[in-house]
Parts: sequence; structure tokens; C-alpha cells
Amino acid sequence: MDMTIAPGGLDEQRLAEFAGKAAGDLAAAMGVLLAYMGDRTGIYRALRDTGRCDVATLARTAGVDERYLLEWLSAQAAAGYVNYHPEDATFSLSPEQAIVLAGEGHPACVQGFAQSVVGQYARYEQAVETLRSGAGRPWGEHHDCLFCGTDRFFRPGYMAHLVPEWLPALDGVVERLKAGATVMDIGCGHGSSTVLMAEAWPRSTFIGLDFHAPSIEAAQASAEAAGVTGNTRFVTGGAGEYEETGLDLICMFDSLHDMGDPVRIARHIRESLKPDGVLMLVEPLAGDALEDNLHLVGQLFYSASTLICTPAARSQGEVALGAQAGEKRLTEVLREAGFTRVRRAAETDTNMVLEARP
Repeated sequence: MDMTIAPGGLDEQRLAEFAGKAAGDLAAAMGVLLAYMGDRTGIYRALRDTGRCDVATLARTAGVDERYLLEWLSAQAAAGYVNYHPEDATFSLSPEQAIVLAGEGHPACVQGFAQSVVGQYARYEQAVETLRSGAGRPWGEHHDCLFCGTDRFFRPGYMAHLVPEWLPALDGVVERLKAGATVMDIGCGHGSSTVLMAEAWPRSTFIGLDFHAPSIEAAQASAEAAGVTGNTRFVTGGAGEYEETGLDLICMFDSLHDMGDPVRIARHIRESLKPDGVLMLVEPLAGDALEDNLHLVGQLFYSASTLICTPAARSQGEVALGAQAGEKRLTEVLREAGFTRVRRAAETDTNMVLEARP
């Protein structure tokens, strides 16, 4: 093994600091799996509902093995995910920890993202081969954890922002939805965004489109559970192949950058809109230059882009925007597709909302 040190020598302090960071990341990687185990087994929810208790009590409540639970809780306490009270050997969750780890539906809950990450580890050999070969990797070749985890991760954000903020930020769109519009949700996944809009505007018709058949089945089930089958329908198909025209509004939630020919897709979308129709494009909030995105959120999105988004695009075509394309590049795509008016209508800490008109 070559241990040659570059001219100028080795900075021992920097070595120790970076080794410490790497060790912390490795511990966090183990922590993601343990957090997912706590979610799947219901341990976090049991500890939240029971309150401060000892291992035996929590094991009975959650229905898990007591000895393994002690090790799991010890790791969680070392990570700062649960609190240990040595005076009586009990464990507890703070209200904040409970929201992040067991607050299903809260925007701060991380379990959807954790589930998606676990799915990547489950198929790690495919990820390695994709990186080596440069081949594409279709969405459907991932572990099921990705599909469920993605919906769990994005749904709280849609609940918090889609109906109360994003759609009202588009000029005149809410009025059309109240009167009765025809809307297509492209790349709808499990249909959370489609169902939320259908619940809010029962006079409008909503079409959810996704090329992943199992996701469409899940979306249909969600619509049935929400009681909105009367004004929704879900279709399996590609974003550039649907035949619907005269659409008032088309929505795309974190999906255009997954497509291998985004200009062609955007052109097809423009042609299927009414002359006064609107495209609402929701994409990750990113700067236009790589150096603008060298932070925690950028790391998360670049990582997801490496494993999921860019391979998905490459499986469909030659262009791969990546999950950190930035507003400038996205606007270029839309204008090349024939949209004449593009503006940023809204944003959150993680997403931008672009309004595009023919």
C-alpha cells in the first residue's frame, strides 16, 4: 500500500480532525439502520407513549427482545437519540426527539428518509456496478424501501406547503381550481400530492401519472382511503407519452431532473396545456454553481442524485440534470421547450417552486 506523503509533510491535527469526522459519519451510517429498526419495531413510539421507563418495561410494551433492546438503547443513548438516566437505569425521549423519530407526518420526522437510505444499502451492489459502468438504473430496480420512504419523506412537506402556499403563489390558479380545472400530476409516485389537491378542490379533476406501476397501485389505494376517487384517476405511463390535452395545470414534484430528455418532456407538457395553462415545477432548492451547494442539504441531495436521480435519468436518455440542477439550468430547459414566462413563485428550505407559462 502506497503511503507516500506529499511534499510539505502531514498535518497531524488535520489528520485527526478529518479521521474524527469520518468516524462520526460511520457511526451515523450505523445509526440510520438502528433508527429504521426503531421505527419498524415501534420502539420509538412505545417509548414516547410510555414515557421514561426501564428496559424490561419497554421490551414488553414494544414486543421486542429485552437483551437486544438494551444494546440498541445503549447505542441510541450514545448517539443522542434517546436519553439515559443512570440514577435509575431508565430511558426516555424528549418531545423534540419524539417528533424527529416518531412524529409520522411532521416535516421534521426523518424516518422516511432513513427508510430510503436503508433501501440503498440493501441493493448496494447495484449502486457500485452503476458507478463503475456508467449504465442507467431505472427507478423500478430499487428496493421497495425507496418507494415507501420517498412518499413518507415528501408527504409532510406537501401537507404543509402545497395547498396553503405553493398553489396560491401561482397567478390565478386557485380561482381556476375552485371553479373546476383539469390537473395532471406527473411523477405522482404514491399519489400524496394528487390526493391533497383533490381533497382541497372537489370541483376539479386530477390525473396522477407515473411510469412505476406499483406506485400507481399505491396511489389508487390512497385515493380510495381518502374518498376522492370521484375526481381522481391514476395512469401508468411515461411523462412524454400521455395523450391528454387542454390541461389547466400540470404539476411536477422533484421529478423532472429524473428524466433523461427533460427538454422533450417539458415540450410535451407545454403542448398539452391550454394556451393559458400553467406548469408548476417543484425542484430541490439549489444554487447554480457547485460551490453554492457545498453544505448539508447539498450533500444529501447530491448523494441521492448519485444513487437514484442521475441513474434514473440515464436509463431513459442522454441528459442527466441531477438533483442540484439549479434555477438557471431549469429555466434554460423550460425556455428551450417553448415556455416564455418562468419565475420562482415560492420556496422552502429545501425546494423551489417555478411557475412556467407557454
